[in-house]
Amino acid sequence: MSERANASVIPFKVEDEPEDEMAEQGSIENPAERLQLSEAVRMAEAIIFASAEPVSERQLAARLPEGINIAAAMADLQQVYAKRGVNLVRVADAWAFRTAGDLAFLMSRDTVQQRKLSRAALEVLAIIAYHQPVTRAEIEDIRGVETSKGTLDTLLETEWVRMRGRRRTPGRPVTYGTTDAFLDHFALEEIRDLPGMEELKGAGLLSTRMPSNFSMPVPPADPDALAEDEDALTDIDLEELGLLTPRVTEE
Repeated sequence: MSERANASVIPFKVEDEPEDEMAEQGSIENPAERLQLSEAVRMAEAIIFASAEPVSERQLAARLPEGINIAAAMADLQQVYAKRGVNLVRVADAWAFRTAGDLAFLMSRDTVQQRKLSRAALEVLAIIAYHQPVTRAEIEDIRGVETSKGTLDTLLETEWVRMRGRRRTPGRPVTYGTTDAFLDHFALEEIRDLPGMEELKGAGLLSTRMPSNFSMPVPPADPDALAEDEDALTDIDLEELGLLTPRVTEE
């Protein structure tokens, strides 16, 4: 016999392509659309990187090409930075680059030592965060003591608290609420990510012997939306509060 006749044939089987891979390939977008989205991701990256403040999705939509799926672009960019030293994080309806949480210790020597808030300021901040919109009188009623103007001024200077409206009650008191800077500082995506009662108990911030009728308020889903008994601040209100320079009119 010839060598060809004696040669044995070893059968082999070509493995089937995994179903999930096939499904993924079947869902691939149009190459042109994918290229357009990739370019939009690069543009969004440049905009957010160059901004000193978190960039809102509305601002991104205004600067990116028309028709771009902002949510898809940000999801792609967030995935790119997921395992890097800098992460893309969501702050309310805005986006910003922040140092990865597990590398924060590297920045400790470069950070500026900030003045600590007083206990009174922390109490007022917590009340505003959970009860907003809330007036100064309501804050004092919850705390059981008078709140000095200096305490509220300190929180306003940190830009964690803002004057947001006026209550439709006699005297039209100013209402207070938190800001996006508050969410950014405490690494919260939205105000409802604040810790609940069980989390606070676990952290030792609440006594385990709380009254049976004690309950914690649920912050509003949209902290920017005015309450039913609240009016927005007008230019006249801002002038009275010293937040707007009075306009000089010529006679």
